[in-house]
Amino acid sequence: MKWEQLQTRQPVVAKLLRHAVVRERLPHAYIFEGEDRSEQVSAASLLCRAFLCQKDAIDKPCGECSDCRRVESGNHPDVTSIKPDGQSIKKHQVERLQKEFTYKGMESVRKVYIIEEADLMTASAANSLLTFLEEPEGETLAILITSNLHFLLPTIVSRSQVLTFAPLSEVERQKVFQNEGETEVLAAIKARIREIPADIPEEERLTWIVHGRQVVIQLAEEVLLRPRQARLFLQEKWHVHFKDRNHIETGLDLILFWYRDVLYTKWNREDLAYPDQLERLRTEGLHRSELMLAANMKAVIEAKRYLSANVNPQLIMERLLFRIQEGS
Repeated sequence: MKWEQLQTRQPVVAKLLRHAVVRERLPHAYIFEGEDRSEQVSAASLLCRAFLCQKDAIDKPCGECSDCRRVESGNHPDVTSIKPDGQSIKKHQVERLQKEFTYKGMESVRKVYIIEEADLMTASAANSLLTFLEEPEGETLAILITSNLHFLLPTIVSRSQVLTFAPLSEVERQKVFQNEGETEVLAAIKARIREIPADIPEEERLTWIVHGRQVVIQLAEEVLLRPRQARLFLQEKWHVHFKDRNHIETGLDLILFWYRDVLYTKWNREDLAYPDQLERLRTEGLHRSELMLAANMKAVIEAKRYLSANVNPQLIMERLLFRIQEGS
């Protein structure tokens, strides 16, 4: 991400950050809060590059110096990232961070740490971080990323500058992706799927979501045209691709977008998640009333709720399949 891209997506955030960089008056801690974690992470990387860049302030980040390149590749020795260890960020992770920051920077006197999903810190981890925020070592920049600001300790929030990332509409996000060179099909699905499961390697994420999208298209076709084979399709295709709960949650979102698109085609709307499947969507629309489609979407939303309650995923999908076929 570059300043121009951040300006397009988040003009207020871009203005505040760039102004602070140019004036070299960055606070010691930021909280990035909003729904789109991937965008916040990209903005954090941009700020890290600007903070550590070797060029003049007005041109930071240059994108060419060794600091810029290593931050972008995720290999800078003076940038530390923390993510949840399982379901939470634990005290020992923050203590390890504190120990790391007692040493001098490998490349300069400046050091950065980024905490993703900061709202998942345990109480002891949050209190350890609070001490660290109150007494930062040297030229330190902290960036906490969260979608639930109210879950952070008020004392942590009060010692940080909060920047809110306003959510873009699906149409706006799609335009951004298309302006960055994505095809209409990929831009449409990326604009709607906020996060791809973290256990999918970065280099495989595009392939994974494209294949998952195709699995959902095929499942919808089986349910409509070959309902007796749909359960077999679940076993042979769906569960093979969407292997665990995080995967299934993304798959359920893709199903939800499918039936919403069917409804949208009945209303002659063009903001579709599956713009290349217009004929299939129209065909399905001929076989399903608006009430049936609303029921299908409700069934998907309920399936997501059962999934978060740790109900057996296979039972969830079989029940969802039955409800979609019944249209109730």
